Amino acid sequence: MSTKYIATPSKTKEILKKYAFAFKKSLGQNFIIDVNILQNILKHAGVDKDSGVIEIGPGIGALTEQLAIHADKVVAFEIDQRLLPILDDTLEAYSNIEIIHQDILEADVTEVIREQFKENQPIRIVANLPYYITTPILLKLLHDRLPVESITVMIQKEVAERMAAEPNSKSYGSLTIAIQYYTDAEVVMNVPKTVFNPQPNVDSGILKLELRKEPPVYVEDEDFFFRIVKASFAQRRKTLRNNLANLFTDMNKTEIQEVMDQAGIDGGRRGESLNMEEFAQLANVFYKEINR
Repeated sequence: MSTKYIATPSKTKEILKKYAFAFKKSLGQNFIIDVNILQNILKHAGVDKDSGVIEIGPGIGALTEQLAIHADKVVAFEIDQRLLPILDDTLEAYSNIEIIHQDILEADVTEVIREQFKENQPIRIVANLPYYITTPILLKLLHDRLPVESITVMIQKEVAERMAAEPNSKSYGSLTIAIQYYTDAEVVMNVPKTVFNPQPNVDSGILKLELRKEPPVYVEDEDFFFRIVKASFAQRRKTLRNNLANLFTDMNKTEIQEVMDQAGIDGGRRGESLNMEEFAQLANVFYKEINR
């Protein structure tokens, strides 16, 4: 059976040859040629016959096909016009797939969910994301506060580790906080570069993000909170006090230290030592101080 699947080396080769398809490096195109990996991704993503699934960058349809077999309906966003006729051909046997020719960064995904899926249907996002644009895509999906249960993506292993990192680790940074503010993040699987055509230079990780109903901390102002977090990691080797002095240029270091004392945070610490609760406390005290 599996020899008929798109995600095999021979079938992928056959499709690429038939359409004389040339990979565009600028679009980060790497197609998966291992069915077992795809089926594992689906298991981790919790895709079942009730699920509506959004995919980003279906390529020649390897993951799309597996999603169509296991889910109720699949809606895939593809930016590369050259792939549209290929997808029409490779996915012809499946009636539960909708391909949308649009850049996901410009799409109104909430509207697409409303139009394409049943009311109250559990929606999951599952994708093999291009490395070069992983972070902007994920942050857009999270900022849009989509009505989805989870996002399971194959991304560069190092980036996956950063998004799921714990405090006091080398991977922990402002991106970690941004992702974990909206989701519970976990790297559920590592994927070797050998299962792609063409092979990328690095290994991949499968990151599963379970969407939170509410953020884990209360913040007075989200934008302000994220500015504090970003500033705290601006120069990793600098203390919090020094990094925040670059953000609050109209305050001297003594004034900054006084606000930090109110927040109960030692200004000599580094950003990577603070957990999210401490960042929220710091941001809220500074916010009140500045808006007095």
